Amino acid sequence: MSDTFVRACALGDLEEDTPKRVELGGTPVAVVRTEGEVFAVNDICSHANVSLSEGEVEDCQIECWLHGSSFDLRTGKPSGLPATRPVPVYPVKIEGDDVLVSVTQES
Repeated sequence: MSDTFVRACALGDLEEDTPKRVELGGTPVAVVRTEGEVFAVNDICSHANVSLSEGEVEDCQIECWLHGSSFDLRTGKPSGLPATRPVPVYPVKIEGDDVLVSVTQES
C-alpha cells in the first residue's frame, strides 16, 4: 500500500520552531520546521484534548501548553508525565515549496 501525500502548507509558511495547525482529511496535524527538518504529528495531546500546535518547540520536542508534557517530533513518544501515550507521527515530503504529509500512514 502506498502512502497518499497531500499538501499541508508552503514551506515558506513555516517559521522555525513555530508549530502550524492544519487539517488534512479531517485529521488535525501540527507541522513543525525545526533543526533543518519538517515534522508532522497529530495535533491533539494524548493526555488531554488540547491542540499541541499552541505549544512551544525546543530540542525537537513539542510541548503541550496545558500540562507541560513534551513529545518527540521524530517518534511521537512523550518525554514525561502526565502523558504516557505517544502521538501519531506522519511522513513528510518536501516538493519545491510544498510540504506534503501522509495521514494514511502513521509511524
